[in-house]
Amino acid sequence: MSQNAKEAAHRAASDAEQIAWVDEQDNLLGALVRADLRERGLIGRGTYIMLFNSAGELCVHRRTLSKAIYPGYWDVAAGGMVQADESYAESAARELEEELGVSGVELTAHDHFYFEDTGNRLWCSAFSAVWDGPLKLQPEEVLEARFIPVAQVMREIQQKPYCPDSLAALKRYLKAQQSDVAKNT
Repeated sequence: MSQNAKEAAHRAASDAEQIAWVDEQDNLLGALVRADLRERGLIGRGTYIMLFNSAGELCVHRRTLSKAIYPGYWDVAAGGMVQADESYAESAARELEEELGVSGVELTAHDHFYFEDTGNRLWCSAFSAVWDGPLKLQPEEVLEARFIPVAQVMREIQQKPYCPDSLAALKRYLKAQQSDVAKNT
């Protein structure tokens, strides 16, 4: 099976997943098929895992062209939709392992916020983790990945398409980190 066929099959399976459907206050309303949730403009839950190495560099990856939302965009976080039967933390651990092949790391929860963009309405939970091992990319979702300094990421977002939802998570994370530093000085 060609890579394009694998991506298409993966996309079809992904669109059929049962996703947590929530209201404007993040109260669980039930489960809906991902494609229905998106097409009807309803709110789901999403996770964002910013993966750093011990040098403080952030893992960025490029999404495959078969992704329903932001195809081919660069992403500053692994992550995805929370399935109907899992918590945000369970989803974060699953997504990090699926997309980047990283498991058994401590996930630190940082933020919970609402994000809305065309075709994308989510309650989001952001996490971070540190990993110095190899990455095992999920070829149906990730074209390439690399660790780069956060300052370089902030320059690249001016020139390359980056996913606005994960950028919102990163910017909120960086703002909170700056606030924590200011409090401790």
